[in-house]
Amino acid sequence: MREKILSYIEKNSRIDLKELAILLGTTEPEIAQELSEMESEGIICGYHTLIDWDKVTTDRVNALIEVRVTPQRGQGFDAIAERIYKYPEVNATYLISGGYDLLVSLEGKTLREISNFVSQKLSTLESVISTTTYFVLKKYKDHGTILNGDSEDERMIVTP
Repeated sequence: MREKILSYIEKNSRIDLKELAILLGTTEPEIAQELSEMESEGIICGYHTLIDWDKVTTDRVNALIEVRVTPQRGQGFDAIAERIYKYPEVNATYLISGGYDLLVSLEGKTLREISNFVSQKLSTLESVISTTTYFVLKKYKDHGTILNGDSEDERMIVTP
């Protein structure tokens, strides 16, 4: 049941517990108990709101930065990843396979702000060998949600 609950709340964290209980064929208290246990166990790490910032007047620049680093003895990539993800500008940090070691998701107000972060903070870390920055020009889909598209109601139509 946990995986089913997680699938539903990953797509809609505001789903009503009563509706979720009906969908899963259980009771509302059982759903509440499972959610509470998963939060305590660290399975559910937080609840987030996905915002299409292109529809808001606030300007924001998103960038993806590939980072090649020298892993540290006894700590691998964890120590440098931790230094990077502690910066408030950083939204996400991933260890990846391929030509680079880490992928960093970053948000700023301007291209210059992102560039300054990369050149003054990220590139100056002793373990960082090189970086490549990609600016996000448009988001089509984020966290499983299609942005700027016609949203269709996925519920089934029930007729008497």
